[in-house]
Formats: sequence, C-alpha cells, structure tokens
Amino acid sequence: MEKNQSVTVTLDEPIQRGEDKITEVVLRRPKAGALRGVSLMELMNMQTDAIIKVVPRVSSPTLNEPDVAGMDSADLAQLGIALAGFFVPRAALEAAKKALSESLPE
Repeated sequence: MEKNQSVTVTLDEPIQRGEDKITEVVLRRPKAGALRGVSLMELMNMQTDAIIKVVPRVSSPTLNEPDVAGMDSADLAQLGIALAGFFVPRAALEAAKKALSESLPE
C-alpha cells in the first residue's frame, strides 16, 4: 500500500480572502524541513500551536498562521487529523486495511 502524498480537507467554515472563499485545503506530506521547530509528538497529539505552525508550510492554497489560528475549531481538528495521518507507519496502515476488510460483511 502506498502512502498518500497529499490529503484534501473540505472546510466546514470557508476562509474569506478578499472576494475569494477557500473551501478546500490540500495538505502535502511534510518533509523534514517543514517540521523545523515542532516535535512530531506535538503533531501526533494534535497540539494547536504545532498545527498552526506546520499547516502554512504544507498547504495549498497557502494559508498563513493567522488564517489557521482564526479558523473554526472543527476545521483545525480536521487539519490536525490529516497531518497526524502522515506519520502512521505503512505496516500499521496495511494492518488496519486488512482488519477493516475482514470485518466487513460480504
């Protein structure tokens, strides 16, 4: 199973930028440089400050820290979950997929 290189998050509360509304944010898998100054454990624990710092480094369209800090808490949680998902080991993803497929009725 190949890990996703990006995740699209649909915002419950769009971000207004002038005349434009941002309704979706694409997060790409962070490289080491995008994680400078943030502990992986902080991201995996979905700590707000860590999410606010990393999202602008990996988002498209690019959000700035004030955009992220001012967003709806449900949207912030969605972005945090997406970021944390990038750190799940491939073996754990495969095991979860197998367990899910075995539990579904045919």
